[in-house]
Amino acid sequence: MKISISEARRRLPELVRQVRKDVGASVQITVHDEVAAELRAIQPLPEPGEAARRLLTLRKKLMQKGRKARTHDVSSRVKEHLYGPKGVIR
Repeated sequence: MKISISEARRRLPELVRQVRKDVGASVQITVHDEVAAELRAIQPLPEPGEAARRLLTLRKKLMQKGRKARTHDVSSRVKEHLYGPKGVIR
């Protein structure tokens, strides 16, 4: 929905209720028939640790498909993996 800025000022509480009610809705506010702002509901943030949980789940799925786990621990030798065995990639 597009409305002018003067109308948005008058109807702001109503518009906020509308956007909160319907998460997919947005209101475009125009100034001289050009969109200057958009009013929409915020997206919920993921829970802390969600990314790690999803990565572990993905790893379990890949292991079940017959893929082998790494035979060496990369984190204990991170500099060797980044910079090569002599410390500098040449």
